[in-house]
Amino acid sequence: MYDHPGVKTSADFPVPDEMRAWVLGDPDELTLESKPVPVPARAEVLVRIDAVAICATDLEIIHYGSPAKILGGLPFNKNFTPGHEYMGTVVALGPGVDEFDIGQRITVEIHAGCGQCKRCRQGMYTACLNYGLNYGDVDKGHRANGFTTDGGFAEYAVNNINTMIAVPDSMSDEEATLVVTAGTSMYGLTELGGLVAGESVVVMGPGPIGLLAVAVAKALGADPVVLTGTRDGRLAIGKELGADHVINVRNEDAVKIVKDLTGDIGADYVIECAGTESAVNDAVHMINRGGKICLAAFPHDPVTFDLPELVRNNVYLYGIRGEGRSATHRAMAFMASKRFDATKIHTHTFPLDDLPTALKYARERIEDAIKVVVTAKHRGAAQEAAE
Repeated sequence: MYDHPGVKTSADFPVPDEMRAWVLGDPDELTLESKPVPVPARAEVLVRIDAVAICATDLEIIHYGSPAKILGGLPFNKNFTPGHEYMGTVVALGPGVDEFDIGQRITVEIHAGCGQCKRCRQGMYTACLNYGLNYGDVDKGHRANGFTTDGGFAEYAVNNINTMIAVPDSMSDEEATLVVTAGTSMYGLTELGGLVAGESVVVMGPGPIGLLAVAVAKALGADPVVLTGTRDGRLAIGKELGADHVINVRNEDAVKIVKDLTGDIGADYVIECAGTESAVNDAVHMINRGGKICLAAFPHDPVTFDLPELVRNNVYLYGIRGEGRSATHRAMAFMASKRFDATKIHTHTFPLDDLPTALKYARERIEDAIKVVVTAKHRGAAQEAAE
């Protein structure tokens, strides 16, 4: 029986002592094992995971290890459970927690910073200077589930209350897993980028972050919003999400078209989500003087690009990691009020037991998979009402 000092539970949501969780062994090796259900501490809750979306970063972690950091190094063979884009139901409250109720549906951010370092005090907790120092010993405060602490490919996880956003009854479990993706785009465009209505935005790469960057940019009043990519099907979804123009870079010169659309001055913002050298260089040459380039992808290798062009034109270049400064709360507000339909990027759903198949669909883009969601079997009345 799950019973721990200071932890509040409810008979309506019984919690077992053991749970099933996918554990990472060697690269690309996941096994479904039994692990103890974690115990929430002060300012934490236990979340029963109801759905978790697969992110490209999950695939990177499972194959390469980075950017996860467990016990000071790569996450292989350390009893680590990946997965970070999940939502669920609060089933236990840590000592002193009254900000959430047992039975409440929530979705999560990935990062809870230590709250003590310079970056956390600036609200940049995704860049916490104590990143990766607390696996198995959470006293330092930093937690990035699925990166530095156990994540969502399991039945339960512990979350800091600062990482949680309430999910309205009108929103399905699957849609709720997409809030963090929209929040990442929001963070890059607003909190870090300073986008204001009427400015032009080019999004390069119609993956999940790119497609929701289109939706967020349009909802914020950007004009025009341009999406570039190589897959016509995904470009069509971009149009549905608000892109004013789409460019298939296999057939068209994206730099020339963007210049034509902007009176030959270039775009105010470029959100680079492709992670290729050619895309980064195109971004450099389609941005206007004084414009901003947000790098949202993780290239595998060092990239060579036209640095003199950036310097000559006073271009601002910044990277983005995750969804800092509570951008997910603003993304949830947009999604809950139907400012855009994030479900257009959700293409496939699998049960938790079939995670390897779900990962294969996401990795190989089988049936043009975009966002693949894994769901648990326990679905309650609130979920049924939402559907």
